[in-house]
Parts: sequence; structure tokens; C-alpha cells
Amino acid sequence: MTTHHRRAPRRPGVFAEPLAAKVPEITALFWVVKLLTTAGGEATSDYLALGSHLVGAAVEGGLLIIGLVWQFRVRRYTAAAYWFLAYAIAIFGTGVSDTLHLTFGLPYGATTLLWAIVLAAVFAVWYRSERTLSIHSIVTRRREMFYWAAVFATFALGTALGDFTATTLGLGYFGSVVLFFVVILIPAIAWRGFGLNAIVAFWSAYVVTRPLGASVADYVSKPTSLSGVGFGDGRTALIAAVAVAVGVAYLAVTRRDIQDPAGTVGSGRRTRAGDTGQQQGQVMHPR
Repeated sequence: MTTHHRRAPRRPGVFAEPLAAKVPEITALFWVVKLLTTAGGEATSDYLALGSHLVGAAVEGGLLIIGLVWQFRVRRYTAAAYWFLAYAIAIFGTGVSDTLHLTFGLPYGATTLLWAIVLAAVFAVWYRSERTLSIHSIVTRRREMFYWAAVFATFALGTALGDFTATTLGLGYFGSVVLFFVVILIPAIAWRGFGLNAIVAFWSAYVVTRPLGASVADYVSKPTSLSGVGFGDGRTALIAAVAVAVGVAYLAVTRRDIQDPAGTVGSGRRTRAGDTGQQQGQVMHPR
């Protein structure tokens, strides 16, 4: 008599491959929460910089580590994990970008150029490896890593660019808000009215949300002597954090921003309007 022993199923590792898309569907609320995280990240980092720089760096780094572990441990998109990491990157990216200027003395023009090159390099390597930059393709761990690298670069670039327009170009914070509000409308109009590629439109708008949100936060928080209204970094950061928490709680309960699982087949997705070839996904269009 022969006894057959079945092998126990192998348990997935701590950072196993995703079971579904790891980023949200792009809705109107996505853009609202994204702008709030950029504003909150700017104000929070500036508030932490008012005290001990060592403590501030430790807090920012700690939040980033927690966010990375949380996001990469879940195997499908969850609003709380995703937006916690986005907020942590907003804070950390602001701190890194400001450190290059305040500690190492690089002018805002130089840091803006530096982060633009970094972002371009991330996109180039990502596309060369995966042949797509669509957020609807974030269904593997490697693509998720590329995605968050790009997100970090956009936050750092936006911080430098917002400071560059406000101080170096002399527009002030309110002038920068107006400028970036106009700029962010360009990809949306070009996509909707003139057929701009949806992925190009999405990432163009995504990049601009950072300097727009950061400029709003600086305008509200900074003293009048610096062209702000003097509300304060701490209070601005607190209000933004509460607003983000409310938005994320709503998304977590309603699950309105979860990508349609029917759109994922193996490592690909169904064809959606607004994409070409492997770059599929109507990424600018709210449901």
C-alpha cells in the first residue's frame, strides 16, 4: 500500500505579487484627495522643519517606511494603505527637495532641473522595461515599484518648481497658484477636446498637482511678509490631514475607486477608451 503525501501549499511571502491592481481608478475625488495630500505634505514638512531637523527627518523617514511596508504588503488596492503612502511621500519628498536648497545651497532652478531629469529617467526605465506607463497596468510588484518611484520624483519636482516660481521668478504664492491652475487645465482640455494620449495627459496633470497643491498650502500658511495669509504651517497641515482622512474614509467605505477586476486578464487588461496598444486606460475620465 502506497501512501501519498500532499505538499502543503506554499504561503506567499511578505511582499508577494499583487492579486489585483494596486492603484485606484481615476475619479474626480482622486484629484481632490491628491491635491489635498500635496498641500498637506508641504505644510507638514515645513512645520516639522521649524523644530529639530534631526527629529523632523526621523519622523518623515519613519512615516515613509511605514507607508512602504503597508502598501507593499497588501496584495490589492486599499484606499488607506495607498493614500497613507502617498501622504508620506508628499512629506518626505518636500523635505528632501528643501534640504537640497536649504542645506546644500542648490538654487531652486537647479533642483527643479535635477528632479525633472530624475523623473524623466524613471519614466524611461519604466517604459523600457514594461512597454507601458498606464496606471491600469500596475498589477505586478515591479510595475508598482516603478509607479511609486515616479510618484516620489513628481512630489520632489513639484516642491522645487513651486518654490522656483514663487521666489526665483517672483510670482509669489498666489501668483503661483494661478499659474499652475491654468497649467493643469491644459492636459485635461487637450485630452478631452484634442485627443491627447490619455497616459500623457494623466501624468502631465499628476505632475502639476504637486506645485499647485504646495503653492496653495504655502499661500495659506506663510506669513504676509512672504506673500502668504499667515494661517500657519501647523494649522494648515492639520486641516489638510483631516480633509484627506475624510476623503479616504469615504473611498474605503464606498469602494468607488477600485479598478474593475474584469479589466485585468493575467498581466494585462481589457481595452479601454483612450489608450493605444498596451497603454490602455481612460485615466483622465472620472466615472
